[in-house]
Amino acid sequence: MRGNRITLGLLSGIIVLLGSSTISSKAASFKLPSVKGSNTVVANIAFKPQSESQLTDYTYDTVDPTSSNFHKYLTLDQVADKFGRSQSEISDFSNYLAKYHLKSAVYPGNLALKVWGSRANLIKAFDAKSTKIGSKQYRTKIKFPAKLSDKVISVIGVYAKKPKTKKTKSSLNPSIPKAPTSPNTDLSKTSFSKKYGALKFADRYQLNNLYAKGLTGQGQRIGIITLSDFKKDDVLTYLDQVGVNDNPNRINKIYTVDGHKTGDLMLTLGVSAPQMEATLDVNQSASVAPDANIDAYVGLSLDQKTSSTSTYYTTFMKAISDNRDKQLTTSFGPNVELPSNWEQNSSSSMSDYSDAFNVMLEQAAVQGITVFKASGDYGPRELAMKDFNHVFSTSPYQVITGGTTLPYTKIIDGKLVTVNKERAWGDTYSKPESKPSIYAGSGGGFSLLNPTPRYQLGVPGVNTFRAIELLKYVKGGFLIQKNPRIITGTAGGRNLPDVSANADNLTGYATYVSGNNLSYDKKTKKLTNHPIKSWSVNGGTSFVAPQMAAANAVMNSGRDTPLGFWNPQIYKFAAETDSPFTVLDDADNNNNLYYTGQPGKLYNQATGLGTINFDKLYNKFGSENSSN
Repeated sequence: MRGNRITLGLLSGIIVLLGSSTISSKAASFKLPSVKGSNTVVANIAFKPQSESQLTDYTYDTVDPTSSNFHKYLTLDQVADKFGRSQSEISDFSNYLAKYHLKSAVYPGNLALKVWGSRANLIKAFDAKSTKIGSKQYRTKIKFPAKLSDKVISVIGVYAKKPKTKKTKSSLNPSIPKAPTSPNTDLSKTSFSKKYGALKFADRYQLNNLYAKGLTGQGQRIGIITLSDFKKDDVLTYLDQVGVNDNPNRINKIYTVDGHKTGDLMLTLGVSAPQMEATLDVNQSASVAPDANIDAYVGLSLDQKTSSTSTYYTTFMKAISDNRDKQLTTSFGPNVELPSNWEQNSSSSMSDYSDAFNVMLEQAAVQGITVFKASGDYGPRELAMKDFNHVFSTSPYQVITGGTTLPYTKIIDGKLVTVNKERAWGDTYSKPESKPSIYAGSGGGFSLLNPTPRYQLGVPGVNTFRAIELLKYVKGGFLIQKNPRIITGTAGGRNLPDVSANADNLTGYATYVSGNNLSYDKKTKKLTNHPIKSWSVNGGTSFVAPQMAAANAVMNSGRDTPLGFWNPQIYKFAAETDSPFTVLDDADNNNNLYYTGQPGKLYNQATGLGTINFDKLYNKFGSENSSN
């Protein structure tokens, strides 16, 4: 979903107004619950693989039809044996940490160690000291015995002092629209789904052809990485409205840091954008793959005792090391990942943290897990700020999903707006303003940390770009340029996104959420509550990622082996005859607020390889199996 950053602290999202969504005109006084949080802090030690180059090669081999390791995915024990640290090495770490009254447990696969205990004991164990590295930035420098440190990529979540709350904002694409469009819930279930739900996606991108073959995600599980809790009843209400399997046993929650009590508390404090984000992630996955089960991995830490980066890593690593879901998706990411926002006094550098994530996602790939990540909703910027920022949420081992706008004709604020054909999502056309504003568009561009992966090298359009300077940054937002300049050039790094689908809120999807709508009366000094049950129509690349994961589950339900690491395969398919991709390569009226299509080339940084025909993609994957 698009919008402003949300702080995921104790009182996040308390006061949220959803227009006419209130269903009770009687306000009830509301007293904030008193909950005592745990003093336990979770940190993580990311290990170096036995051979990083061999792990990378095996990652690619699993999806190379010419390799003897094609689709020979590894069990967790095999990952540990081939690439993880030995049991004696892990015991060395555990024994050392125990001296400082810290508990630890290795994640299956032996590529990371979860550590927990008091902050004071973590500081002692790692001899953590705060060091100034810039005019306003500090880094926690850590050290421990040399025989241990040479096996470590990164230590995540250790601080010489408690991290400042203002640096723990999270959520990649969160917002609750101030005036949401309401869907027509009086439509039949099928009509509603075609206009606002799963069938809209399935019909547009030929996933319905796989439904017709009896492929609906049966036997599959979809894992969702989320930094917010959600109400299962909201999901079931949505699934009933779109007419798909609403068996409550389909939806499972796995808490990775704090337990359900923290989740229950957060949901009590008011409907928030992160709650909506988590809810829609589950909705989209569960409806697009109507017979798949959903595992929501919920990462929460009351008042940020565990840092957002450590919570995020823990949640991802838990899902991968559980190895129960062959497709994972996330629309969240700590925005402290940005250079200007990197966690104050973090014990891990940005580069080391990126390397830790890449190894973790390589583990997912060798286990046959496909990982999807939303690209963001501010064009080439991950957030609504001046600079282009694509850092380490750009791992080459995940499918990064961008956004498009579907064709439409609408009168918006008295102006006739027409989009003739599907194009990159970059909305300066529906509501141009003369005052500074924030504009929505598909994330895309070049990674600042991850180099160009081998599967992108040589692909026409990769590391070249065409762009248009539509927006000029001013205080308070952006202004539309009257005579925008066209720029062409070359760049380097991992290019993103990889693929795209409809993400514009003007051609978007229905969302349902319920909960408390709290407001504060300064005179009485009391909180009042108007319970709400709200349907709205929203957009964002955070719809695309769970839809793609669900489509992956649908395809996997017709196969003997999982599809695994998409990216080397899809870039190869894009260059073949009968490509499953529709390239959106138009240079004009087709941009993500900056990057445009590149005529005649297979790739552009506005929409990647383009949109997918899932029927063709399924057959392409199948042809590799038959030829092996």
